[in-house]
Amino acid sequence: MDKIIGIDIGGTKIAIGRADINGNLEESVRFPTNVSRGYKVIVEEIIERTAELIKGQSIKAIGIGCGGPLDSKRGRILSPPNLPGWDDVPLVEDIKSVFKVPVYLENDANAAALGEFHFGAGKDVSNMVYMTLSTGIGGGIILNNKLIHGVRDSGGEVGHQTILPDGPLCNCGNRGCLEALSSGTGIAKIFREKLASGRSSIVSQWVNRPEEISAKIIADAAKMGDSLAKEVWDSAIYYLGIGVANIVTIVSPEMVVLGGSLTKYGDELFIKVREIVRKRARLVPTDEIKIVPAKLGDDVGILGAVAVGLLGDDR
Repeated sequence: MDKIIGIDIGGTKIAIGRADINGNLEESVRFPTNVSRGYKVIVEEIIERTAELIKGQSIKAIGIGCGGPLDSKRGRILSPPNLPGWDDVPLVEDIKSVFKVPVYLENDANAAALGEFHFGAGKDVSNMVYMTLSTGIGGGIILNNKLIHGVRDSGGEVGHQTILPDGPLCNCGNRGCLEALSSGTGIAKIFREKLASGRSSIVSQWVNRPEEISAKIIADAAKMGDSLAKEVWDSAIYYLGIGVANIVTIVSPEMVVLGGSLTKYGDELFIKVREIVRKRARLVPTDEIKIVPAKLGDDVGILGAVAVGLLGDDR
């Protein structure tokens, strides 16, 4: 049976895996990106590690998930913030020239959405929204079994919907984006600002420097009853619920899949988000829309890239 290679490229690490057409991951490897090495050296290692996984196997295609901006049709990466020096680089062409099989490129959040849709929580539906809640908030929208790309692959930026017009500044340059309010980075930033304004918290006893404060630490403190941590955490989940309700109102999918590190901090997040969606998405049948955890876990990047390779131009 032909295999698919999935390559997940991030600013911190790269993961590559070999899977069958059903998404069964057979072998994988992970290694640091070390962005200071530059594009050519990094791609050389990607090719070397991929060749090791291919050895003796019949490969149908290679799929790649990478942070944007990118041009999936031309197969080029267009200066992502987390990959300095990758300025209009021909990633697909460079890999295809070595392995002589079809190679397909997709935004990493869209790739993860395809992975959950075909191999994970959404494999039994036709309309699904995937959201990853981690350092940032990204996602992908699939309608009638097709991924929504939008103009220049910019569709599905669920984390950059405006929730508070005069809210905190987001990394994208806008104010009050969902990402600025409810991502791991946003939660920690808001908490540190409140701490610096004179508010007290048990978290101050757990860290040596404010920079060490993370969303996980805040979530843990909130569970212990710390008033500031609970205030910040509850606010973040409230805004997340509004964001999901907005998406549900516009798209009315059969399922919303939530993944990423923030979803690992307890079922309460899902309970609260479902409650907020029921209250705010008034014109859609919310009782028929499932809001569920992602299933692919730490393999979502690789299996998302595998789905990109498997579907090719049909995604």
